[in-house]
Amino acid sequence: MAIETFERKEIKFMLSGRQYAALSELLPKYMEPDPYCRDGKTYGIYNVYYDTPCDDLIRQSIEKPYYKEKLRLRSYMSPAAPEDRVFLEIKKKIGGVVNKRRVVLTLEEAEQYISCGAYPEDNGKYLRKQVLSELDILFQRYDLAPKQYISYERAAYFGKEDKNFRLTFDRNITARRYDVTLSKESFGEKLISPDSYLMEVKISDSMPVWLAEQLAALKIYKISFSKYGTAYKNEILRNLNQRRVISYV
Repeated sequence: MAIETFERKEIKFMLSGRQYAALSELLPKYMEPDPYCRDGKTYGIYNVYYDTPCDDLIRQSIEKPYYKEKLRLRSYMSPAAPEDRVFLEIKKKIGGVVNKRRVVLTLEEAEQYISCGAYPEDNGKYLRKQVLSELDILFQRYDLAPKQYISYERAAYFGKEDKNFRLTFDRNITARRYDVTLSKESFGEKLISPDSYLMEVKISDSMPVWLAEQLAALKIYKISFSKYGTAYKNEILRNLNQRRVISYV
C-alpha cells in the first residue's frame, strides 16, 4: 500500500454473492492474497474527495471525457488520528488508462497542506517533491474543499505470475456528504446491496485468459461504476425529490 505512482487499466464488474463465491474458489490457483488479506481477511479503505463549490470535477467525470482527474485523501485507519499515515492522491484517467500519483503524509500534515499550503518537513525525496508540485498546480487551478466521504471493505489479490495484475473486491461501500473528514468513523448511505461486490481488474496489458473464460462462464459482465459518481448522483436525485415534495405542499 506504499506505492507512490503507477499507470494501469481498471475494468469494473458487479458480482452477486453467488458469483463472488464461485470465482473465489478459483483464485488460489492463479492469485495470491494481499498481505493484509491473509486467511480471508479484508481491510478498510477510507477516502475524502475534494471538489469545487459547484462539484466541477465529479460533474466532468460523469460526462466521461477523454481526460479527467480527481483528488482524494485516503487512510487505512478509521477514525484516523493526526499522527496516522494518509495518502494524498491525484488520480487521472486518460483514454481509459489510469495514472495515480500520491504522497505519504500524516493526517495533520495533509490537513495543514490542504488548508494553507504548508509543506511537510523535507525528507529529500524527489518524487515526493514532484507530486507536491503537481498538487500545488491543482489547488491553484481549482477552489477545492472536502466534498465527499467514501469507505469500503476490500479483499485484494495479486497474480502469481504477473505481480502487476491485481483483483480487488469491494463491499459495504458507504458514502456521505456531511462530516466529510477522516477523523470520524465510517457511516452513511450504502451504495450497493449487502450481497454485492464491486470487482476491479487492474492490469497493465491484457486480461488473463483464465479470468476472461471464468467471467463468461459465470455471466459476469463489465459495468461503468464510479463510487464518487454514484454518491453524487444519489445526492442530486434526493435534492430533486425534495423539491418535488415541497412544490406539492
